[in-house]
Amino acid sequence: MSIEKGREITISVLKFNPRSKVSKPHFVDYKLEETPGMTLFIALMKIREEYDPDLSFDFVCRAGICGSCGMVVNGKPALACRTLIANYPTGVLQLMPMPAFELIKDLSVNTGKWMDAMSKKVESWIVDNGEERDITKLEERMDPDVADETFELDRCIECGICVASCGTKLMRPDFVGAVGLNRVARFEVDPRDKRTAEDFYELIGDDDGIFGCMSLLACEDHCPKHLPLQNKIAYLRRKLVALR
Repeated sequence: MSIEKGREITISVLKFNPRSKVSKPHFVDYKLEETPGMTLFIALMKIREEYDPDLSFDFVCRAGICGSCGMVVNGKPALACRTLIANYPTGVLQLMPMPAFELIKDLSVNTGKWMDAMSKKVESWIVDNGEERDITKLEERMDPDVADETFELDRCIECGICVASCGTKLMRPDFVGAVGLNRVARFEVDPRDKRTAEDFYELIGDDDGIFGCMSLLACEDHCPKHLPLQNKIAYLRRKLVALR
């Protein structure tokens, strides 16, 4: 009984260690056999286990939940664990680290550092104006429709793909990106948050915030969770533009 072999694929990776004085950016090609249902994550694991243990990339969940394995695949940001090799007819995938984030090594970037700074900048927490809470009592009830809208925006996994695909972010280093504006939209709709439109304007009412977005739609096009980013950005812009 003959066993049909899979096609040969080529994974071309940009390798570079910014902490090494001798390292220079260069592409390394790895050729391997495609297996049924192979994802880019599986291919990278195979490369690291069998060909190059020095290869650096990030992963945690393998299920599109943690957002760790974001990288640029043939020019477009994507999650490695959600990227099927079968979707690339040529069998050639060129991989680069996501721009806009601090490079750690090879395909690994520090999204956490950027997300932490962004979170503080947009004050990503419920502000209740110091109201005292009795933890022995049930929380205040929320209308189911409002809860659904809040939870929908909470599905963001902070993978950084919307930031890496954003033209504005590449031109404005301090731009909070779609992920930051999504955070603001999430708390703006939450009835437990007592901030007003004026308060949110102070946070994002400039070109590094809501008025910097050029509406190129790349953030929503590449979002692995299919969040309504552009709708929420447009909503916030219409609400805050009256305060300019």
